[in-house]
Amino acid sequence: MSTLQARGPFRVETVAFMEAADALLAVREAVFVLEQNIPVEEERDALDPQCRHVIARDRGGVPIGTGRLVPPPADDAPARIGRMAVLREWRSAGVGDAMLHALLRQARELGWNDIALNAQVSAQSFYARHGFVPVGERFTEAGIEHQAMRRRIDRPHAIEGRDAAVATTVGLIRQARRRLYVYSRELDPGLLDAPRVLDAIRDLGTRGDGIQVQVLLQDAAAPQRAPAPLLALAQRLPSAIAFREVADPVDRGYPSAYLANDDGGYYFRALGHRLDGEAETGAAGRARQLAEHFRPVWERSRPCSEYRALGL
Repeated sequence: MSTLQARGPFRVETVAFMEAADALLAVREAVFVLEQNIPVEEERDALDPQCRHVIARDRGGVPIGTGRLVPPPADDAPARIGRMAVLREWRSAGVGDAMLHALLRQARELGWNDIALNAQVSAQSFYARHGFVPVGERFTEAGIEHQAMRRRIDRPHAIEGRDAAVATTVGLIRQARRRLYVYSRELDPGLLDAPRVLDAIRDLGTRGDGIQVQVLLQDAAAPQRAPAPLLALAQRLPSAIAFREVADPVDRGYPSAYLANDDGGYYFRALGHRLDGEAETGAAGRARQLAEHFRPVWERSRPCSEYRALGL
């Protein structure tokens, strides 16, 4: 039995390993063995028959992508996503996103709410965009650098430490469709000046007309006293990135900070001077609540016109 899901020029279906082993292994061999030079005996294991698998096919039925969901080995252990592979010519076409959504949907239906994976470092931002956060140090597996990542799908994920904060922020920026709301105390040194965050904001700001990145600050003078590369980026993208400083005394007493996008993602920090907080990528209600808090504060705040005149 399979569930089909149309996704433009391709489709994603859930399959049993014994029914689709040849197609699944053909894609994995093309990507992992032939392209990445992983030994075939390391690519294949005894877990496949126990796993939930998805396969992507083009309009002609040719396999173009695979992924699997490994059951949790114990009640207190996470389920694992792995063997995510997309043929080279189909990358950046949304195939990986569709397969990952299908695997997460299966996990949610099965009540497997704690999900882990080992991401190749080159794919870390892809998983971060879907709410996974890094756990621990990077490591080498099959000769390729990896990063362990984890996500809860039944409640917000706790964000602890700078690495997790940066990865989460990058993911939420890349998830945004046209709007990004940032409420910050002093432009968050260590976070909003991280190169990966700046790259993500640059990509969003140059995506096309109508993109808006709105940044509310408690203290607009602080970023001028120290290097703040986001200000320089905003000068190059003035139609996409805008800054305002809160002026109302009540607003200035707000203790928290957050980032929210227009696609159901948010990262909230109860104490705005710390990076610890919580985040979700599929929480439309909470993201909308934060956006509704942001908009009236933005309207009554002062435009930071002095930023346009900085000699950056």
